[in-house]
Amino acid sequence: MSLRVHATGPLTTVQDLGRPGNADIGVGRSGAADRAAARLANRLVGNEPHAAVLEVTLGGLEVEPTRDVVVAVTGAPCPGVPMESTTEWRAGERLALGTPKVGLRTYLAVRGGVDVAPVLGSRSTDLLARLGPPVVEAGTELPLGADRSAGPYGADFAPHRSFPDGPVRLPVLRGPRDDFVGDAGWKAFLARPWTASSRSNRVGLRLEGEALKRVDISELPSEGMARGAIQVPPSGEPVVFLADHPLTGGYPVIGYVDDDAVDLAAQVRPGQGVRFVERG
Repeated sequence: MSLRVHATGPLTTVQDLGRPGNADIGVGRSGAADRAAARLANRLVGNEPHAAVLEVTLGGLEVEPTRDVVVAVTGAPCPGVPMESTTEWRAGERLALGTPKVGLRTYLAVRGGVDVAPVLGSRSTDLLARLGPPVVEAGTELPLGADRSAGPYGADFAPHRSFPDGPVRLPVLRGPRDDFVGDAGWKAFLARPWTASSRSNRVGLRLEGEALKRVDISELPSEGMARGAIQVPPSGEPVVFLADHPLTGGYPVIGYVDDDAVDLAAQVRPGQGVRFVERG
């Protein structure tokens, strides 16, 4: 009752909906970078929303079940597998995810869930805190939960998600430290085209473009950080915090991406354009 991993692509991790409520002991939530895609994959196979799935960055995962399983693949569309539908996979047959042409992260759910040992109540891999199960490697055998614990599975009526291959538009609200760039800086932030950096990861979507200038250069004490926070480091190039963001930071947070839109931010590929739209 396991998945044999033959290849992982650039990065494959085990993720669920994270470990909320542990900030007082210095532990962030982590969890799936695109929560909507992870939830949909679990719904399709009849799992509970918090069941662990595989998060696959830029495809390349190849796995083989040791028993017949029911699977669903969501998120960035990968060639070679049905997307956003339920598939019965036979023992010994290999499932291979090609490289998506749009989007960045794909989610594979197996009925019964990936049953690795939880840490602080979650099976998520937190890359910043180095907490949870290790990054999935070729040769790993991932245990699976019993599918009798899952509910009915089949069609899902959630609307199909599309992933733009052009600039992504992210709705934002002004943040508590927007005065550090002033009104002119905020308008420049909205007006300028930004490009996703190859240095982006599960911690944050790093952006490249004409640097924002601070009008307030005073030092800030460390403050609490949240998913979707838009922080401006000394480089002047913003960072949108994603699933594995730090709990505190000392650079100004000038805005926040809408929580639902952070899922889309997690699907932005390196080199893809990003524009921010202020939500009224």
